[in-house]
Amino acid sequence: MRCAARNPSTPRPHRGVVLIIVLVVVAILALGAYTFTELMISHDEAALLGGRQVQARALVDSGLDATSMFLAMDPLTQEEMGGWYDNPTYFQAVNVIPDPDPAAMGNFTLIAANQDDEGNLAGVRYGLEDESTRLNLNTLLFAEENLEGAGRTLLMSLPGMTEDVADAILDWIDEDDEPREYGCEVEYYSALSPPYRPKNGPMDTVEELLLVRGVTPLLLFGLDINHNGNVEPHEMASATEMQSAVDITTLPPRGWSSFLTLHSKEKNVMADGQPRIHLNNADLNELYTDLREVFDESWASFIVAYRQSGPYSGSGPAGNAQGARPDLAMPAEYEINQVWDLIDIQVEMQPGGGGNPIVLDSPFSGEFGAMAAYLPTLLDKVSVNGATTIPGRININQAPRTIMLGIPGMTEEIVDQIIELREPVPTEENPNRKSEAWLLLEAVVTLEQMRILSPFVCAGGSVYRAQVIGYFEGGGASARGEAIFDATKSVPRLVFWRDVSHLGRGYDLGTLGMAYSDPLLTGIGN
Repeated sequence: MRCAARNPSTPRPHRGVVLIIVLVVVAILALGAYTFTELMISHDEAALLGGRQVQARALVDSGLDATSMFLAMDPLTQEEMGGWYDNPTYFQAVNVIPDPDPAAMGNFTLIAANQDDEGNLAGVRYGLEDESTRLNLNTLLFAEENLEGAGRTLLMSLPGMTEDVADAILDWIDEDDEPREYGCEVEYYSALSPPYRPKNGPMDTVEELLLVRGVTPLLLFGLDINHNGNVEPHEMASATEMQSAVDITTLPPRGWSSFLTLHSKEKNVMADGQPRIHLNNADLNELYTDLREVFDESWASFIVAYRQSGPYSGSGPAGNAQGARPDLAMPAEYEINQVWDLIDIQVEMQPGGGGNPIVLDSPFSGEFGAMAAYLPTLLDKVSVNGATTIPGRININQAPRTIMLGIPGMTEEIVDQIIELREPVPTEENPNRKSEAWLLLEAVVTLEQMRILSPFVCAGGSVYRAQVIGYFEGGGASARGEAIFDATKSVPRLVFWRDVSHLGRGYDLGTLGMAYSDPLLTGIGN
């Protein structure tokens, strides 16, 4: 039997094709599963990072609340807890989020730029910065009222400041449209494109200076782009590449903004927190009663007599005023410009109930020994200002040389002595340093010099600035903000807040501090 011949045109079966298809499908499914897994992992990491970022902002909020709580304490308690100036125990690496994983621990740190006496950067400290170490732009016109040209003198102390820029700043904030000698008013700004008008009033932010003729970002902000109080190599390189007529070697690292403020002021209260007696009270009966509650009769009578008749310029001899009171029915004809006006003068007092006027010698002698005895009490109890706060005076215990040299009446010799003798935060052991009177009591200045300086200087303010950084010890998410706290009231207020998280953490973890001390973690996230 013959077999049928094989037809060569008949196709052969494709053995193994299905297996290949299955392998391809499995590979595609595996790749899809891998891609999906990677996507889910990325979303999980993004969600974790987003959650960490929210937590970092909450860490900053915790730092703000902790600072407000600290400033609400009385000065003695603050001092016992380490003070506000440099207190790593209270302000560095404060753990808010504990975690078994040390890298997940969340902390906050408060940092203030540390400056030497010349105003140069000298690292950081863990605490607050007194706003009264800065020049308050919104009080420049008050300085002009006290002494002609004082506003320009104060501004000219800033590195790189010129007379035309100083006058332009003063013209920006004064109420008139009359340009100063080197200044400019609405005629200049209306010719710009786009045109605008000068503020002719108090500034709302320091950055508003960028609208003033001659003020540039480099002058205002300096070289410290990320606001961490340190000029890194890349910041110096960026500044060098900028085309500018300004010599960057003469600029402070943080620019003029590190010397300027709108918020500085001090409490005008006694050491126990009670309001000081207002020496220029129009009600002399009330003034005399208030004075008699804290002073003896001779002090009260002399002060009221000064308000009634002013300083005595005659040549009559001083009389015996023992037991005599002023005639409180007489109106007040004079105001006391400064407490220092009461020292080493005579007044003529009209006794109550009639009789001849009596010339009184001042109970406030200009002899150093006597002043050391009565000045601390006198300055603590009374004020020529009836407001609860005094704005704009400069803290001589901390202000850099640059700012102090601009104070009217200040000389290089006086500044040198202040820097040599001062302590940044006077303690209870040296209470005289808590008043600007120490300049007079320690013979740094004369009484006449003190009268000139007094409207412009103080020994400490009640408004504070700091950077608050929220971070994790393993690096990654962080948040940072600049805050200003007004502690002139019993409950401190946050009067300024700026989120600068977009500028980065600003400081390495070694500087911020790590609550968990594991050498293997040191340097993570630097």
